[in-house]
Amino acid sequence: MKILMVGAGGVGGYFGGRLAAAGEDVTFIARGPHLAAMQARGLKLESPLGQALIDPVRACANADGLDPVDLVFIAVKLGDTASAIEACRAAVGPDTVVISLQNGLAADEWLVAAFGAGRVAGAVAYIASKMAAPGLIKHTGTNQRIQVGELAGGLSPRTDRIAAALVRAGIECESVGDIARARWEKFVFLVGLAATTSLTGETIGVIRADPHMRQFLRAAMDEAAAVGRARGIDFAEDYADQRLAFADSLPETMTSSMHHDLAAGKPLELDWLCGAVARMGVESGVGTPVNATVYAALKTRRGGDTAS
Repeated sequence: MKILMVGAGGVGGYFGGRLAAAGEDVTFIARGPHLAAMQARGLKLESPLGQALIDPVRACANADGLDPVDLVFIAVKLGDTASAIEACRAAVGPDTVVISLQNGLAADEWLVAAFGAGRVAGAVAYIASKMAAPGLIKHTGTNQRIQVGELAGGLSPRTDRIAAALVRAGIECESVGDIARARWEKFVFLVGLAATTSLTGETIGVIRADPHMRQFLRAAMDEAAAVGRARGIDFAEDYADQRLAFADSLPETMTSSMHHDLAAGKPLELDWLCGAVARMGVESGVGTPVNATVYAALKTRRGGDTAS
């Protein structure tokens, strides 16, 4: 399978690296020092599940000059999606499948607008990883899971083939019949994790151990679940409690990508996480005071250190 991975950071670098190490034909689109390091020294993965060095690695700044590929994964921050679409457009042919591995709920709509509904499938990625240095991806813990599915629902041969390629690469993956629900399930938890870790500056271990921060986490997730129910997702009334139990199972040092971005002065995905909950809450008539407060508290920094 010919695969184009747009973005080679914690998510794209890890999953694309595993696919390349397993023998899949993977090309990365990257930029800056990370691209230069990959071209010079390859891509290194450090993980409790095993190290890997992909050298040489196929990496470039855009898809210009590439033949159409079978599969495009978009693995950039949500604010970079428009530029990622243009960077990969030349490699998207009539039979190419384009899939977002990004956070939030917005990316599928953007990809459909760019490439047409028939070329887009859905996915949900679970991993704690980061680009530790140019050319180096570090994976924390052992969770590295992807769910894939058709946006219209149901199973299909093409998502089965994609899942099979990921499994061959040692990635936990399944093809699911309701990818919309799967995306909402991740969204509810990620909203709570991003809200609490970013606003407090603490890890999940500290947050879940403190009664006030624990309630803050639960409330942020409960609001997101309530918005999901209002928009047709049949979450149980205790769904936030289920997600809280899941939080108790995570490594105590775990934090969120938004927390990392805030600490590094990088643009935040705030508008598509807590901001999205607040916005959809207004549209659906659901109160979201916790997420609206987090959005208000962080919005002046959502564009990075210089945002206003």
